[in-house]
Amino acid sequence: QLHLVESGGRLVQPGESLRLSCTASSSDYYAIGWFRQAPGKEREGLSCISRRDSDTYYSASVKGRVITSQDNDKNTAYLQIISPQPEDTAVYSCATDNTSPLGCRGPPRAYEFDVWGQGTQVTVSS
Repeated sequence: QLHLVESGGRLVQPGESLRLSCTASSSDYYAIGWFRQAPGKEREGLSCISRRDSDTYYSASVKGRVITSQDNDKNTAYLQIISPQPEDTAVYSCATDNTSPLGCRGPPRAYEFDVWGQGTQVTVSS
């Protein structure tokens, strides 16, 4: 079964750009979604990228503040947080859609995704 590993989370200062990685153990997925969950808050969908054509969707809350990309040769997707602020502190997770050949249909919704990584902590603080 496919599994995912996120990496790149760390303590950063406000404004210090950060890139997270999500690596899948195989290429058997149609899309990767990025999510985050801050303490005491519900999980929030951030972006979705389709493996086939790199079609990408962003949630309105983060559009312009994050960039999602991928390297299919490495089965890896990336989430760059352009100028993180303290409110971006959260556990960031990725997930794969293994059942929808069309890939992303819009900003990610958790129920559309099948396999989840364990997450990586991002803390933004001066």
